[in-house]
Amino acid sequence: MKMRVITGLVLLLLMNNSVRSQQGYAITATIKPFTSGYVYLAYHFGNKQYIMDSAAIAPDGKAVFKGEQPLLGGIYMIVYPQKNAWVECVIDKQQRFSMVTDTLDPIRNLRFEGSDQNTLFAEYQRKSVELGTKVGQLRAALSAPNAKSDSLNAAIRSINLQMLEYRESIQSNHPEHLLSGIFRLLKDPEIPPAAQHPGGKYDSAYAYHYYVNHYWDGVSFSDERLIRTPVLQPKLDRYFNSILPQMSDSLILYADQILLPALASEEAFKFYLSSLTDKYINPQYMGQDAVFVHLFEKYYITGKADKWMNDQYRKFVFDRGYSMMANVIGKRAAELPMIDTLGKDFSLYTVQSPYTLLCFWDPTCGHCQEEVPKVDSIFQNKWKKQGLKVVGVMTDGGKENWLNFIRKHNLKDWIHIYQTDATREKILQAGQPGYRQLYDVYQTPMLYLLDKNKNIIAKKLTYLQMDELMTMRGKSIQLP
Repeated sequence: MKMRVITGLVLLLLMNNSVRSQQGYAITATIKPFTSGYVYLAYHFGNKQYIMDSAAIAPDGKAVFKGEQPLLGGIYMIVYPQKNAWVECVIDKQQRFSMVTDTLDPIRNLRFEGSDQNTLFAEYQRKSVELGTKVGQLRAALSAPNAKSDSLNAAIRSINLQMLEYRESIQSNHPEHLLSGIFRLLKDPEIPPAAQHPGGKYDSAYAYHYYVNHYWDGVSFSDERLIRTPVLQPKLDRYFNSILPQMSDSLILYADQILLPALASEEAFKFYLSSLTDKYINPQYMGQDAVFVHLFEKYYITGKADKWMNDQYRKFVFDRGYSMMANVIGKRAAELPMIDTLGKDFSLYTVQSPYTLLCFWDPTCGHCQEEVPKVDSIFQNKWKKQGLKVVGVMTDGGKENWLNFIRKHNLKDWIHIYQTDATREKILQAGQPGYRQLYDVYQTPMLYLLDKNKNIIAKKLTYLQMDELMTMRGKSIQLP
């Protein structure tokens, strides 16, 4: 068994488990040769594990976990005193049972009483070890000199087929068992043979769409037991990271196809929504923040997540949501009610150019002091000739420091603007969002690229990435 260390219970959202009945749980665990210390009851959640209970080991080796409220269904672990290994069990309707095993061969010697579900689970684990050991031996034999690869590979395929048939028999005979749900998660879609594709020949587009649309076949998104297994999170991550096209519209479509049926279970909905929120609140690729904005508008603002959010999580999500709603790629950039270095009122929409670069910066920021002159250098040598205009927005640092930096680094041909205290106070009193929220300015420097209509093309990229993007859009920025 792989040795692992169990982490503490720190997940932000795991605070208020649902009360299902008053039966509670009582699990007696004996792991030989332990006769002192504590064993721990833990569970899988996503791709992590969390300890939720402990029990003292009596001199006869028995430890009893007890609780007045029933446990939520899933795959749980009875963890050794050193927290370096565990034995797994199923928690579902039967929550009063006993388990016996030993550290010499914990899977083969695992026995349960009072739980048919766990007896089946133990049999499956033993079968997996038995067939897995045989496959390992055959694969090792493949590397030997003069190995009969054809017969060895045939033997491996035969054993894999045995395992597949064994899993299918469990699903057929025990369709409601958690194991059956796990097997459905583990199963990959089988692409129909080429003869069944449109036109009777292999069609890669058809194969791809078939795979995407059948990826979750048989999986119930409202089955909350699955969130406490080690297999759901990797399948979900693979789907959104590697299988789906990485355009926000597609990601939004498939996110809703999971979240809407998951609404039938508060625990399942909480898992899927928080997982997708975590993925897209600070996305890997530019533009995917539109996915989070969609989640925010459809599920958070409408109150569908109110039951399980604590104040800390709610503030985090709503602060980020309102900051990102106004600056999604493709939306028109918000007005910047500011004045320029001469004290004249500025309007973003009066800037006439095929492209506009907004540069939010602070003259006292060390990173800005290094990067802003580089932005100016590429602007003076390349972008200006192509019709681009730069609007520099002072965020902090004071007016004198700002003006001194502009003069010192000769930031000419920029449109330099800042917001007065009076304007900022007026916006605050009116209850309107400031530019920091409208542009999600949480660090500096921060760059936005706008088209001639002041729609957002790109944001939060480095100046080099901006240049690469503009080059990709047409070798160079062409005047209209």
